[in-house]
Amino acid sequence: MSVTKPSLPKGTRDFSPIEMVKRNYIYDTIKTVFRKYGYAEIQTPSMENLQTLTGKYGDEGDKLIFKILNSGDYLAKVDETLLATRNSNLATSKLSEKALRYDLTVPFARYVVMHQNDIAFPFKRFQVQPVWRADRPQKGRYREFYQCDADVVGSTSLLNEAEFILIYHEALSKLGLKDFTIKINNRKILSGIAQIIGKPELIVDMTVAIDKLDKIGLDGVAKELLERGFTEADIEKLKPVILLEGSNAAKLASLKTVLSASETGLKGIQEIETVFNYVNNLVTNNPKLNTQIELDITLARGLNYYTGCIFEVKTNEVAMGSIGGGGRYDDLTGMFGLKDLTGVGISFGADRIYDVLEELNLFPTSAQQGTKVLISNFDEKAELYALPILQQLREAGIPSELYPSSAKLKKQMSYADAKNIPYVILIGEEEMQNNLPTLKDMASGEQQKLSAAEIIEQLK
Repeated sequence: MSVTKPSLPKGTRDFSPIEMVKRNYIYDTIKTVFRKYGYAEIQTPSMENLQTLTGKYGDEGDKLIFKILNSGDYLAKVDETLLATRNSNLATSKLSEKALRYDLTVPFARYVVMHQNDIAFPFKRFQVQPVWRADRPQKGRYREFYQCDADVVGSTSLLNEAEFILIYHEALSKLGLKDFTIKINNRKILSGIAQIIGKPELIVDMTVAIDKLDKIGLDGVAKELLERGFTEADIEKLKPVILLEGSNAAKLASLKTVLSASETGLKGIQEIETVFNYVNNLVTNNPKLNTQIELDITLARGLNYYTGCIFEVKTNEVAMGSIGGGGRYDDLTGMFGLKDLTGVGISFGADRIYDVLEELNLFPTSAQQGTKVLISNFDEKAELYALPILQQLREAGIPSELYPSSAKLKKQMSYADAKNIPYVILIGEEEMQNNLPTLKDMASGEQQKLSAAEIIEQLK
């Protein structure tokens, strides 16, 4: 029998125990905040019917969907003339009826429509599951990765937007981040700007260009706008809007003047003001929060998708792209026949947050350790003595192990070191006679003779 060299499909990863503890620390922190705001967890299958996913992400997105071959003899039912064309796109519908999910949003829309008679609207859900994309793997981009989403559908209230700002602030603060910016914009404001310069049909071209202001500067944006069909006169009108400065209130005051002739633009300004008022009324004793929310007119993520407020979160402590984003969308479920159900949702970039916490050394010790104490095992007698202590430790909620067979002390200590176990209980003849095991602190080397009850109290 030939030996197969172990390998992973490109763009996938194994997660070691220490990585899993850290990843779960991030997910558990975020999930706790979601639940606090009334969001309930759901899960959807890893695979969906291919027709559920196809046509929802645009032509480029469709190419990145991982299709699953039908089971059994999947070629038997395919017409030979179709096979002779050697056109995989034409043959796919005959070879594959299912696919791995590409994101959590379309499966969520499908879930809402299928369960509309069982759920109470507005429906607030969160979901933390892997998704798959047949993208070209590169640094920071994988073919299998986790998404961490929260959405509420069936409510037009801007209280939802305000609460998402608070969710971002609370979750990231709990994770130890101190300097981050929650950016907010509104699709209606961008539509209003395109209207007043007389180019409503070029809104996407306009926003794609101004979205790059941080990267290519004003001159670069102007050059791109000219290439996309705007005139020098249009750019002169746009400049004061693109370069808005000052407090959020000052920016809104300027926009009211600039967009006075645009009903849509003024509606967007009103929505942003409503969100800010909700936040101020919800949080009366956190002046720092207000400095972390920034109205950013150049923010234009997912413009074809979003219809109202748009969010993006960036950390200022590490050079990193956005660590979260989202916005309001209308008619999410229309693709499955349930019309006019508005929604708003956000996502946390958990992989990027992991990298940020790692770089800033923000993972607490508890998120870097599994077993807290190892009980030594020198012989059968010591093992029998240790068993009740092991059970008491576990009943007290202390993650504990007994070294599974008698071995030399050096080997057992090496095991504790390799697993980052902070404490070892040593049980020898003297310890058993006096009924006082020795507790060793692996970091300091300090040793204490204590009763089992005292050890449990100290480790708790």
